[in-house]
Amino acid sequence: MAPLNSKIALVTGAGRGIGRGIATRLAAGGATVIVTDVDEASAQQTAADLSAEGATCLGLPADVTSLDSVRTAVEEATARFGRIDILVNNAGWDKVGPFIDSDPQDWDRIMQINLYGVLHTSYLVLPGMAAQGYGRVVNIASDAGRVGSSGEAVYSAAKGGVIAFTKTMAREMARSQVTVNCVCPGPTDTALFASVGGDNPKLREALTKAIPLRRLGQPEDLANAVAFLASDEAAFITGQTVSVSGGLTMT
Repeated sequence: MAPLNSKIALVTGAGRGIGRGIATRLAAGGATVIVTDVDEASAQQTAADLSAEGATCLGLPADVTSLDSVRTAVEEATARFGRIDILVNNAGWDKVGPFIDSDPQDWDRIMQINLYGVLHTSYLVLPGMAAQGYGRVVNIASDAGRVGSSGEAVYSAAKGGVIAFTKTMAREMARSQVTVNCVCPGPTDTALFASVGGDNPKLREALTKAIPLRRLGQPEDLANAVAFLASDEAAFITGQTVSVSGGLTMT
């Protein structure tokens, strides 16, 4: 039996990149996956691709910055499948540059997507998990939130908030047998990474040299860690932060 058989998983920002990789891995493990993304077309495409491979998937639009949008997605998912067992808060966004040159309007967007997005989904999904006495939450933060990252001050602050929120939720939800953990990617080869400078050959080379395992991360690297924490194999692990960065960050 696949380790995630009969589990219902909701993944935010799963239309592409790391989120798509996570949705793919959970589906391969036997989970039913609700794929959400602010880009409805990409969510539905990912769901269609996974369904074509034999998985049970549903693609839904969800803007994690809007509590109402998330509520609509959660209600539709629950109406369709009856419950949510696994929540992966993956949706994220950044704009890189020195803090003193940044636009305060960008601060709000970064905070809304990266931090408030986690608050919104958790607020709406955790009560159901508590009621059923079971749940697995995996929040995707960043090593930027653990050690800082030049050019990503507000993003680092938001992800640091996700890490702290993870620990508190792990404490509050433990009595309901709901585990809450955090995965921190290092530099990962995705379209978002390319859009914030990762397509610069010199930057890619410098980062690769800085990573002890001498390569950038791939979405499946993160997805494997998430799948483990979402499974019953990790039933006694909660409140933990795991870096998946090839050794770039060791804390």
